[in-house]
Amino acid sequence: MDLATIIGVVAGLVIVFVVQMLEGGNAASIILLPSMLLVFGGGFAAAMAGGVMKDASGVVGSLKKAFTTKVTPPTQLLDSVVKLAERARREGLLALEDAVKTVEHPFLKRGLQLAIDGTDPDELHDILHAEVAAKKKADKAGMKFFENMGGYAPTIGIIGTVMGLVHVLENLDNPDTLGHSIAAAFVATLWGVLSANILWLPIAARLGRLSAVEAEEMELVIDGVLAIQAGSNPRLVAQKLRSLLPPDEMKKAEAAASTKKAA
Repeated sequence: MDLATIIGVVAGLVIVFVVQMLEGGNAASIILLPSMLLVFGGGFAAAMAGGVMKDASGVVGSLKKAFTTKVTPPTQLLDSVVKLAERARREGLLALEDAVKTVEHPFLKRGLQLAIDGTDPDELHDILHAEVAAKKKADKAGMKFFENMGGYAPTIGIIGTVMGLVHVLENLDNPDTLGHSIAAAFVATLWGVLSANILWLPIAARLGRLSAVEAEEMELVIDGVLAIQAGSNPRLVAQKLRSLLPPDEMKKAEAAASTKKAA
């Protein structure tokens, strides 16, 4: 599990409540169920109204992905592909029929199975790239839902504040409660801005980042599978795949390869 999102969201909320107390306020004073219900429920309803039911029903899955997805080091995937290339070069492509059953990466597994089944290289290239494109579209839809919630939340918070101030004006004959009522009215705006900038927009950004990382990983797999199918030299396969990595990851992969060669 990658803890970046969990740590970021929790740290952001903790900072808000700590600042509230440092300024002499009561942390419990900003936890008002009506305001929170309006902002969170209203934001979700508005985002759902702007999309299709499939987008709303996938929210739980998107949240789970944002908070629990573990990013696999690309060097780990590269090593797996190179080992498969070595075996295919040594024993032939059909020898991977048993090895593919132990492959954990689903996209790599599908690509290898297509190659083993004798799929034409051009068709294999098109099939795998079509899957990458479809994944990007699906990820974009999930990300867009949270971006919409982040856009609607502040405005809905203002609606809550206006509703609270209307209630204040209805009770001007009771001055003893005006201060508390006015403060409570602005809590909705607080939660609108807070939820947008500490929850929804960061989650959308996280989903976008994960989608980009996974797409890069899939592109690496495609090049690896096509090289294995072509019977390329495993060393050339490793070099080609390392060139697709970010500079820092490429250095790690080259260092690991040098260490392995020296051993």
